[in-house]
Amino acid sequence: MECNMNIALIAHDSKKKLMQNFCIAYRGILAKHNLFGTGTTGRLVEEVTNLVVHKYLAGHLGGEQQIGAQIEHNHIDLVIFLRDPFGPKKHEPDVNNVVRLCDMHNIPLATNLATAELLIKSLDRGDMEWREIYK
Repeated sequence: MECNMNIALIAHDSKKKLMQNFCIAYRGILAKHNLFGTGTTGRLVEEVTNLVVHKYLAGHLGGEQQIGAQIEHNHIDLVIFLRDPFGPKKHEPDVNNVVRLCDMHNIPLATNLATAELLIKSLDRGDMEWREIYK
């Protein structure tokens, strides 16, 4: 049984190109699911993949909080937040709130490419079907 998951995509400015490349590489898997993103990241992913991404506001304008609210309401199954390990710039979203919400609500979260690849391959194998219990 293949389930349709809601995947949130967020990337700090220095990681947006990496997010685009990740989404190109895993387009076939991502196309089977519902994608949500902060405004700029969502637009950049759409431009290079032709995938449909439901776009919230830009991260610094509240998009990260909007995705956080979706996590709190159990509408997100997986978060890929490619973050700058040296800390976001003033205008970039704060990763700590998303990390805290994912921990509170038991949502798988990748903050780097290696973990994102493991989670996306796991998703494709059907290892995320346990999320259906929570919905």
